[in-house]
Amino acid sequence: MLARTFLGLAATAATCLGASLQQVTNFGNNPTNIQMHIYVPDRVASNPAIIVALHPCGGNAQQWFGGTRLPSYADQHGFILIYPSTPHMSNCWDVHNPASLTHGQGGDALGIVSMVNYALNQYNGDRNRVYAMGFSSGGMMTNVLAGSYPDVFEAGAAYSGVPHACFLGAPAATPFSPNQTCAQGLQKTEQEWGDLVRNSYPGYTGRRPRMQITHGLADFLVRPQCAYEALKQWSNVLGVQLTREVRGVPSPQFTQLIYGDGTQLQGFLGDGVGHEPSVNEEQMLRFFGLIN
Repeated sequence: MLARTFLGLAATAATCLGASLQQVTNFGNNPTNIQMHIYVPDRVASNPAIIVALHPCGGNAQQWFGGTRLPSYADQHGFILIYPSTPHMSNCWDVHNPASLTHGQGGDALGIVSMVNYALNQYNGDRNRVYAMGFSSGGMMTNVLAGSYPDVFEAGAAYSGVPHACFLGAPAATPFSPNQTCAQGLQKTEQEWGDLVRNSYPGYTGRRPRMQITHGLADFLVRPQCAYEALKQWSNVLGVQLTREVRGVPSPQFTQLIYGDGTQLQGFLGDGVGHEPSVNEEQMLRFFGLIN
């Protein structure tokens, strides 16, 4: 979905000696002809972790590179950032596409996985520490990647997104699509949402990605119900139930929803928060296990 603004781009861009966002071509299977950019810090860690950072509709890799403070954290901790970019559908990800919603079948999702495999091989990355995050359409694709490729991603953080396969059957997944049923808060049972994830990779019995779901309760573009539905979905998939709510975490506007012991699934709902990134990098990186 459309981002309002990317505040403080200059202030949040990486300030390092020589590292910069670089485009990579010929990174592998790329069925939808999307683009790959990568940020490798000057002091990359041994067997580095990798985070895929996904832009919203109307955005691109360069904008989202400046849209969070992740590059500065990469400089400090030595992990690698991949910034995919799509030129299609008003720069929105194909989260409605059955190919992206099915393991190994194609779509933007398979192209992004090719980027991950390229980075893992090129920089001797840690296959057990691959993560995805994104805002709006990027948050939607974060859920798609977690559902379709649980063997690739260890955890995800989705901001203002929708559940995996929520847009299945829609002609597109843009703010201009005639079918906005998903973004308006399509409701299903926990079991139905969970089955959509499981059906995206039939026969898979391995571990599932841990998830963080963040949403503004004053979001009128991607309705807050979408967050509740995503939490229902991952609660079912991960086999954890809501155990407690903590007000004022990570800031006074937000309430933290903890499922189980909080290591597998968390939600963050912001009072008065609209359709905006609301990325708290430290909170996310701690959940990923990349910082203490």
